[in-house]
Amino acid sequence: MSGVRAERLRTLVVDDEQAARDVLRRDLAEIDGIEIVGEAQNGEAARRQIKALNPDLVLLDIQMPVSDGFEVVRGIRGRLPAIIFVTAYSEHAIKAFEVGAVDYLLKPFSRQRLLRSIERARNSRRRPQAYAEKVAAALNADAVQGRRKLKIVGMHGRDFLLLDLDQVYAFQASGEIVWIQTKNRRYRATQTLREITGKLAGSAFLRVHRSVLVNSDKISRVSSLSSRRWLLTLANGFQCTVSKRNAAMVRALLR
Repeated sequence: MSGVRAERLRTLVVDDEQAARDVLRRDLAEIDGIEIVGEAQNGEAARRQIKALNPDLVLLDIQMPVSDGFEVVRGIRGRLPAIIFVTAYSEHAIKAFEVGAVDYLLKPFSRQRLLRSIERARNSRRRPQAYAEKVAAALNADAVQGRRKLKIVGMHGRDFLLLDLDQVYAFQASGEIVWIQTKNRRYRATQTLREITGKLAGSAFLRVHRSVLVNSDKISRVSSLSSRRWLLTLANGFQCTVSKRNAAMVRALLR
């Protein structure tokens, strides 16, 4: 590339064949801005490397021992890298985009085709919230069919993260900001409490106050403050008061 310096992408290469990883390393080395920070030979190692290295981009094989590339994406918790699937099997293309991949490279591919994929990855990095929401929506649509864990997008600093919904204890609105409470941390939500409540209708999450939505599976104690007011304590110590209009719902929980 000439003129403008290319955005740096810290890249992880994942393939169960050493020869395939070597080819990818060679081709990526010729592209400005690509820094290869590691490689993995199966899905389990890929998950560990993604967690440890926090890459910007993962070039990911699909058919691998231990767990496949799709399971790697479903297992991501935290900051979301751009995902490019690299495979010799064309029949997985639709599925790849269903789990939110930015591109699908079919082996063998040309240098120009690889460059287009890298540019798509860079574009996704320029719109991190839109990309994270797209991946979460894709994974959730897939999860409903396969009974897998649902995801929600949270913010920590400038990063957009994928969180497992069943690890969320509560959503709490503070003015215009909605906080996602997990066991030990909180993250900023990307949607309003009304939007989140609508999406989670019929789930374990209950609107107990105009500003609080709690995961009923995480309630550890219900204390009576008065005949119509209750204090909920969640398993992580988070507490909230139940509004009068929702008192009957809490009483039903006690039955």
